[in-house]
Amino acid sequence: MKKEYLGLEYYIFDNLEELDKKDKELVKNAIDASTRAYAPYSKFHVGAAVRLSNDIIIQGNNQENAAYPSGLCAERVTLFYAHSRYPNEVIVTIAIYANNEDNTYKDIVTPCGACRQVMAEIQSAQKKPLRVILLSPTNSGIILPSIDVLLPFQFEL
Repeated sequence: MKKEYLGLEYYIFDNLEELDKKDKELVKNAIDASTRAYAPYSKFHVGAAVRLSNDIIIQGNNQENAAYPSGLCAERVTLFYAHSRYPNEVIVTIAIYANNEDNTYKDIVTPCGACRQVMAEIQSAQKKPLRVILLSPTNSGIILPSIDVLLPFQFEL
């Protein structure tokens, strides 16, 4: 049996001032989107924003349902809308932000497995990396150069 090594590269930032202008704009859009999330059950508001290759920014947020599997995560709402509206544009970056209603949550939120797989599919189809910015309510976070960091062994047909 041969042993392999898998290394991960990502960038940590402590505040929004460390981000460039475009990334700062994108995370502010994700924060804004989170304020309109429909989360009456979890009280957990997630916002996502994507920047397309034409510099258009698309926002989305989580949409819960009493039948939990029927709701959708902010990432998929945003990615599906962006891809359906602009099918020929590359999705360059997605920013994801989450907070709870009483503002006690302080960490970044990483995408669920289904959202990771959707991001992987988009990245594979567009043949360009899909950057991921994960922002915490304290305005710190991480930047991943591609979805490969979150889902290194992707399902492909």
